[in-house]
Amino acid sequence: MPKGPLSKSALIQKIADQFDEKLTRKDVKGIIETVATIGHSELKKNGLFVVPGLIRLVVVKKPATKERKGINPFTKEETIFKAKPARKVVKGRPVKAVKDAIA
Repeated sequence: MPKGPLSKSALIQKIADQFDEKLTRKDVKGIIETVATIGHSELKKNGLFVVPGLIRLVVVKKPATKERKGINPFTKEETIFKAKPARKVVKGRPVKAVKDAIA
């Protein structure tokens, strides 16, 4: 068994194997790509996308930060931290079913 996370093709194969002859790898790949496309558009439109029983994705708006002085924790020297523009980041949180599954 390979180490690390499940690859996209391995995931497609596992799902196709679960359904024997009813779903082909091509069907499963189309479904996964459709869910991803819908997720992207929902995040852009509403800022929220939930994959039931798995994960809740939320867009968080981070404000711009000004340039500031600070101390580098490794060298203990004073340094200047660069300014960052305002940005949007996506945060994923597991739903209760996932938390219960791994407990």
